Amino acid sequence: MSPLAQPPAQALAESVVQSVDWLAIAPPTIAAVVGLAVLVADLFVGDAKKALLGWASVAGLAISLLAVLPLLDGDRATFCLTGDPDVCSYTADRFTLVVQFLVLGGALLAALLSMTALKDSKKELPEGEFWFLLLSSAAGAALLPASRDLATLIVALEVASLPAFALVGIRHGDKRSSEAALKFFLSSVTATAVSLLGISFIYATTGTLYLTEIADRIQNVDGQLHTLTQAGVVLTLIGFAFKTAAVPFHFWVPDTYVGAPLPVAAYLSVVGKAVGFSGLILITVVALPSYADVWGPALAALAALTMTVGNLGALKQRSTRAYSAVRLLAWSSVGQAGYLLVPIAAAAYAENTDDAEKAIGSTVAYALMYAAVNLGAFAVAALVGRTKTLNRVSDYRGLYASSPLSALLLAFFLLCLAGLPPGIIGLFAKVTVFSAAVDAGLGWLAVVMAVNVVIALFYYLQWTALLFRAPEGEPEPHRVPAPLTAAIALTGIVGIALSGAPQLVLRFADIGLF
Repeated sequence: MSPLAQPPAQALAESVVQSVDWLAIAPPTIAAVVGLAVLVADLFVGDAKKALLGWASVAGLAISLLAVLPLLDGDRATFCLTGDPDVCSYTADRFTLVVQFLVLGGALLAALLSMTALKDSKKELPEGEFWFLLLSSAAGAALLPASRDLATLIVALEVASLPAFALVGIRHGDKRSSEAALKFFLSSVTATAVSLLGISFIYATTGTLYLTEIADRIQNVDGQLHTLTQAGVVLTLIGFAFKTAAVPFHFWVPDTYVGAPLPVAAYLSVVGKAVGFSGLILITVVALPSYADVWGPALAALAALTMTVGNLGALKQRSTRAYSAVRLLAWSSVGQAGYLLVPIAAAAYAENTDDAEKAIGSTVAYALMYAAVNLGAFAVAALVGRTKTLNRVSDYRGLYASSPLSALLLAFFLLCLAGLPPGIIGLFAKVTVFSAAVDAGLGWLAVVMAVNVVIALFYYLQWTALLFRAPEGEPEPHRVPAPLTAAIALTGIVGIALSGAPQLVLRFADIGLF
């Protein structure tokens, strides 16, 4: 190389060197590093001390969660373009931090549930691999809401999803678990392929992967490429509809939840859903606001269809069917996904960014409520499942006689999901979502939601009433291990605290996305 060529090459090298804000990326990084450490430590820890891996994983997730707190004082960004510091791949803004708090908190509670499940599994679940997969998925889930370019978004989505496939099918010698993992894998891979095809079309027409730049350039696409752009928008939406378990892309949910270990089902119901919805919000509201006339009506229709099919599916569950409690929670989660879609659809009809931000804040607020109470319901289901392995709804009859506090908390969680007092936070969140639809002029969607809330009341109240009926035979006491006690107690405390001060959720969901 000639001496004259050296300075330009050196200047080019310097232009692509970026400083890293380690504090901004701390939450997902800590989870990933602890996951690798646990995987390596598993090689050297004897069977008698495998529980230490679980406590290390819980500690790692707790530290990741605490790492969110120093970021609350202001927006931070890293991995930015050297020529344009406002265009970045990673942004730790209010939206990012709220969703990271949700997914890392959900992963922490799932980890507490997992410690009891692993202890009871009699070596059917390999502990080192389990904790590595859970922490890896949590790291991807924490990275996704911070992603501000399509490449980072897809990588984060797959880092969150791929370990989840293995977690679903990790139970040795269980055909049901293997079948559930296969269904989950095939549906998710299909979703990813469709999303990537749509994203490739969007990239081809805009020439950029950064969400904010896409929002600017997609408005000025050449007329000959307009059809290709529309196809890209539709395909991307379809791909993320799979991830959110929206109907008709929900078919994997019931069998996957039943076949997976119960803590993994709890993790998917909350963290997996948060991943899909945060990605959908970033794609629609941040990258494609000019195509609101395409994705707004589509999401409104998906919301109506999803909540209706989910609630009807839960309604027809027979209480004596094996695993009917988990199936009911699975169908309920599909119905709840429909409610979560409503404010995102409403954002398409917002007249300005403040109204759109308020609508998205309603989705985040509802997701926070749903995460706390749904994880609580799964925690009590894990408790009952320790003695009633088929985990039928009928197995919960007379739970109050054998475990009064667990029965009261499960009743509270179910009433929150139904939106009835004393579950004030559930009622508050539903009213917030309902008002988002009304404010956007989607009166028909608000009516559909009201009808579905009434449908859901039947199966939630039916299950709640069963808890306090006279038990058949002698009440069977439930011994609660410490990690399971902690999970039930934490979800109960959060649910009760938010019901006492529901305004905290909306204040916490002041997302500052724009």
